[in-house]
Amino acid sequence: MLTTKQAPKPYKNPVSKNGRKTVKDDSPFKLDPDFLAKFVDKKPNFGYNGLGEFVFYRTYSRLKEDGTKETFADTLQRVVEGCYEIQRVWCSTSKKSDDDKKKSDDDDDDKKNIAFGGMALPWTRAKAQKSAQEMFQRMWDFKFLPPGRGLWVMGTPHMWRTGSAALNNCGFCSTQDIEEDPAWPFCFVMDMSMLGVGVGFDTRGANKITVVKPHDAETQWEVEDSREGWVDSLRVLIESFTNRPELGTIKYNYSLVRPAGAEIKGFGGKASGPGTLQDLHRMVIKHFHNILRRKSQLLTSVDVVDIMNFIGRCVVAGNVRRSSEIALGDPADWDYMTMKDKTLYSEQLNSHRWASNNSIFATVGMDYHSVAKQIAENGEPGCLWLDNVQNYGRMVDGRQEGIDKRALGTNPCGEQSLEDAELCCLCETFPAHHEDAEDYHRTLKFAYLYAKTVTLLPTHCKKTNAVLLRNRRIGLSQSGIIQAFAKFGRRKVLTDFCGKGYEVIKHWDKIYSEWLCVSESLKRTSVKPSGSVSLLAGATAGIHFTIAPTRSYWRNVRVSSDSILLKAVIEAGYHVEKCITDDKTSIVRFGVSEPNIPSVCEISIWQQMKNAVDYQRYWADNQISCTIQFRPEEAKDLPYVLEEFDDELKGISFLPYLDHGFPQSPYQPATPAEVAAYNAKLKPLNFDKWFSEEAAKMRKEDAVGTKFCDGDVCQI
Repeated sequence: MLTTKQAPKPYKNPVSKNGRKTVKDDSPFKLDPDFLAKFVDKKPNFGYNGLGEFVFYRTYSRLKEDGTKETFADTLQRVVEGCYEIQRVWCSTSKKSDDDKKKSDDDDDDKKNIAFGGMALPWTRAKAQKSAQEMFQRMWDFKFLPPGRGLWVMGTPHMWRTGSAALNNCGFCSTQDIEEDPAWPFCFVMDMSMLGVGVGFDTRGANKITVVKPHDAETQWEVEDSREGWVDSLRVLIESFTNRPELGTIKYNYSLVRPAGAEIKGFGGKASGPGTLQDLHRMVIKHFHNILRRKSQLLTSVDVVDIMNFIGRCVVAGNVRRSSEIALGDPADWDYMTMKDKTLYSEQLNSHRWASNNSIFATVGMDYHSVAKQIAENGEPGCLWLDNVQNYGRMVDGRQEGIDKRALGTNPCGEQSLEDAELCCLCETFPAHHEDAEDYHRTLKFAYLYAKTVTLLPTHCKKTNAVLLRNRRIGLSQSGIIQAFAKFGRRKVLTDFCGKGYEVIKHWDKIYSEWLCVSESLKRTSVKPSGSVSLLAGATAGIHFTIAPTRSYWRNVRVSSDSILLKAVIEAGYHVEKCITDDKTSIVRFGVSEPNIPSVCEISIWQQMKNAVDYQRYWADNQISCTIQFRPEEAKDLPYVLEEFDDELKGISFLPYLDHGFPQSPYQPATPAEVAAYNAKLKPLNFDKWFSEEAAKMRKEDAVGTKFCDGDVCQI
């Protein structure tokens, strides 16, 4: 028994539900080394005959401190430890005074300063360790994966320095209040696009502001060598032609901008140099001067889209970064509807109007014949039914008036309902990689926990943070849906994996939201188009069928011609050739056969629409990203397909099915025999010796990074 002198001071920390005292522990969360040792020198079951492994090393494997490349286990360790460290910091953080913040610059203080915390919450390291190990194992088994954004950025110092924007797949901003701050929507799109976020925008701000001539003065502007510096340079330019003409002519000094090809240490990748920014400034200035020569100087819907497209063109110039844009406009606005007509605007299309997918705010019951005619010609516009977005979760749950009343649009691939300035994190699950529905339900716990954790970390944008705090919107997605139909049966997938799975997610959302003292997520599920992440797992993308008529195809993947990855694939016997349009790029050929998965050319547009409708009904309370491919003879059915299903969907897009012969296209038809013969001659891929410490001394090659929702259909 302790004497009075020996007695400890009264314990002031919270007490957990089981009565144990929580002990303050400021050390970063780390996975148990004994657990990690099980994965040393092991490879997961990458998909598609080496394709998944190659894409992983090209896209997600970052350089480690010793100069070597991450293995898949290294990447998962970084991702899982980053995820659980966010939870630890959230639970342990107390707000610091400004004086306290100035006293310390260590990493842990950076984490506390960026977190939204303000009080200590229960957190148990042993419990977190057990949970984290299961999350790791389920990722290793390809039962789920974070988005490509997460594989690339989660757990890096970058996310602590700049917040969670780069962890989010998609965003949206509205121009409806453009008169309050004319530059803001354009700056938001540029800022988030430079972080790789796919951003949607609308034309609600059309005809609300007048372009004015800058005063006869000059403002000297030094462009800072940062994302923020580039965005600010656009802001001051737009303001000089709108609400701050007293700035006069902006004279830029680009001397601080690093040259093309220089390493970007924080975010990753290579710098594009000042040339792309100079082009953006020139295009915006020229456009504003063209407006001043018009009869009306009002900023129109076409002007809004053009300026946004200038931004998209700048961001992706030189293939340095990847992003995407979607424009949402009024179908009654004929100038907007025809702005991508190649017979009228071929010059603008070649210059910049390729940089967005243009869609419309459709209404249930409208006449779709004129829209369908345009879709039949070039696949646009897509349709978003905003009333359904705002008043429905899953369709099976019926109309819920105003459930998402502040939502104004969607992301480029169309799977997320989004408010102005809102971002969202998606997470991909693979139902066909499970033993049964019960196994899948267990996976949903960890997929949910990953996505919810991302909402705990703020972004650098205050307006976005306000929406994020209120909604905590996430998007748990599925890929390999057609594979799951083949394995388990369509009805079982819809009822047990989707219907019951959704209730499992709601259950965990209630439990974890109470623990973290945050609101439950406004919406939780969607289907994204996927892309590179599903390749890692060997899963068909999202809700889509295989693309090849023969169910076998060549998958051509681009990579830099000086990449060290080429040495490994050449040694293994893969076919490699120079890109015919870019001598700095090489093409690697992979052979893929999916004999049990129907080709999209075998499936009617009615069947494809029914799949989208059923997933909107039983799974997605956000939306389904589904691009319906149609054959020429089916074009006549387009208005009737839209009319039949417009009250059961929130969004849809279409694409003419083209059995083209373009050389080096990503997908090229092949016969099963050709693919089998090609794969039979290949040796096992061995990247190890090329990523050794000795090789790293000769050539450091970081991951190229990933894009928004990882889909090929909406990439700029």
